[in-house]
Amino acid sequence: MPDGDGAAQAQGRGGPGGRSEDGGKKGLIDLAYRLAEPAGVPVWCQDEAGPYQAIPQPGAGWQPVGEPTRQPHEYVRGGTAKLLTLFRPATGEVRAKGVAHAPNLVLHPWLRAELTEVLAGLPAVTTPEAERPPLARWSTWLGHEPREPLPPLRLLLIWDNLAGHLSWPITGWLLRHGIMPLYTPLSGSWLNLAEAVQRIIVGRALAGHHPQSPAELIAWLEDTVAGWNAAPTPFTWGGKRLERRQRARDRRLGGSPAVPVDPQAIAA
Repeated sequence: MPDGDGAAQAQGRGGPGGRSEDGGKKGLIDLAYRLAEPAGVPVWCQDEAGPYQAIPQPGAGWQPVGEPTRQPHEYVRGGTAKLLTLFRPATGEVRAKGVAHAPNLVLHPWLRAELTEVLAGLPAVTTPEAERPPLARWSTWLGHEPREPLPPLRLLLIWDNLAGHLSWPITGWLLRHGIMPLYTPLSGSWLNLAEAVQRIIVGRALAGHHPQSPAELIAWLEDTVAGWNAAPTPFTWGGKRLERRQRARDRRLGGSPAVPVDPQAIAA
């Protein structure tokens, strides 16, 4: 993560091809999803979904049998929209905003405002740093004690490893407000659970429909987020997806249930 002069510091130790560094990032994110919330540190994920075009969207519809939805034969591009998403897996809460464009000049102010509201709703930290659980201390996530005084750690943010997210203006703001960013490694966007909830929301909002404009896209996406938050579904890290990855890994390694037999046991 960046330090005061803007130079980027890697999370974890680097190695050939960055594999050790990526493994360190994955390990921290896995630890955050599994154990940070029980230690009193909320975990949030941020991502941007889209862009989505104002054109007929693929998906199932609810038309009567024999009367399918008829789409216009002209291919007209009606503009695009994106969805800025902040997601807390432990509760299922989604904070989102539809936008026409999502450069850092739009994303970062929105993220700061949303995180400020989230922090305002958290209980104040009165326990001295040395007495807090290990997972509620900066040193666990930084890999060392902070080099400069920081406020108590209050929140972990899972974030994509993009150049704009590594810039000191935004990372410095996060640290000064007690937020530790954990960046996903390259080819590790699946570690950001905001992507998972976005797929559900976008499917509900757009599948099988024909939005006519970016404003309609945004309205449908934001309405779907409001419906989701009326009865949010918490996400659990691991589960069947983790089991499938483990089985796939075992197959790649050529794993076999057979084990070597102890020659001494045979002789006996």
